[in-house]
Amino acid sequence: MADRPRALLAMSPEFLPLLFPAPLMQRLATVLDFDPELVVRDFTEPAAKAALAEAEVVVTSWGVPMLTDETLAGAPNLKAVLHAAGTVKWLIGESGWERGLVVSSSSGANALPVAEYTLASILLAGKGIFQLREGFRKERSFKLGYIHPEVGNFGRTIGIVSASKIGRRVLELLRPFDFTVLLYDPFVEEAEAAALGAELVGLEELVSRADVVSIHSPDLPETEHLINAERLALMRDGTVVVNTARGRLLDTDALTAEVLNGRLSAVIDVTHPEPLPAHSPLYDLPNVFLTPHVAGSHGNELSRMGLYMVEDAERYVAGRPLVHRVDPETLWRQA
Repeated sequence: MADRPRALLAMSPEFLPLLFPAPLMQRLATVLDFDPELVVRDFTEPAAKAALAEAEVVVTSWGVPMLTDETLAGAPNLKAVLHAAGTVKWLIGESGWERGLVVSSSSGANALPVAEYTLASILLAGKGIFQLREGFRKERSFKLGYIHPEVGNFGRTIGIVSASKIGRRVLELLRPFDFTVLLYDPFVEEAEAAALGAELVGLEELVSRADVVSIHSPDLPETEHLINAERLALMRDGTVVVNTARGRLLDTDALTAEVLNGRLSAVIDVTHPEPLPAHSPLYDLPNVFLTPHVAGSHGNELSRMGLYMVEDAERYVAGRPLVHRVDPETLWRQA
C-alpha cells in the first residue's frame, strides 16, 4: 500500500513477537509503514525522536514511556495511538486528549481470559472443589456414592460487583447456567442490568445475598477497600469471594480474619500488597485458592491483544470507526 501512514513501535522489545507474531506483523505492515527493528522504550533518544516527529500512528504496549505533553510537542503529525495492552490512563498527556488523538486499547481482549478464569472459579467453588480436594489429598480415599449435601451450582446466587468490560463478559458467560445473578454498579440502570441478565441491587444487599461475590470494579481512590470488614461481615457463612480485579479493592487484613476463622472462602488472583508477604496465611489455608496474577492475558492469549490493534489499524487506514476506541469522557471511571 503506497500511502501507508508512518508509524512507530513503542514497547519493551520482548513483548513484540508475543503480541504480534509473524502473521500479525505482516498484516500490520500491510497498512502501516514502520521500521520493525526500531522498538522504542525512550522517546528522548535521537532515533526515537526522529521517528516520532514523522509518525502518524504509534503502536504501544507494556514498557512504553508516557506520551507526555513535552513528548507530544515533538510529534506534530501524530493522530492515533494503538495500545496493545490494557489501561491508557497513564499513557496520554493532557495535550493528547485536547488535540483529539484517536486512542485504542486492547483492554477488551484482556477482559476475556479474566472472565474465563472467573467463570471457572465460580463453577469450581460451587462444587466445593477447593476444599474437597484438600480433604481427598489428606485422606487418600472417599466413600463411593456419598452425596455431598453442601455443594452444587443449581440455583446459586452470584453477585457481580461492577459491569466493567470484564464484569459484562462474566455476566455473558453466566447466562447458560442456572444462577440468580445480582449486579452492583452505580453507573447502570435497572433496565440495562436486566438486559445483562442481572438484578440491580445495592452493594450491601449483594454481599448479604450472594453465594459467590466476584469483584470487577476499577481501581480508583473511591473503590479502595470497596469490600471491607463491614461488607465481609454481611456475607453469609460459606460465601466465596473471588477477586480478579485489583488487590486494593479488597481489604486483605479483613479477608484474612474471615478466612482464618473458616467462615468465608476466597479465590484470589490479585492482592495488596502484591505479592503477599511470605508469612501470609493466605498461601496455606485450605479455603483460599491463591494464584499469582495469572487471570489476564498470558502465553498465546497475548496475540489476541495484538490482533485487536491490528484490526483497529486496518479500520483506521480505511477511515472506519475503531471498535476498541477509548472514550476520554468515561476513562476516569474505567480500569
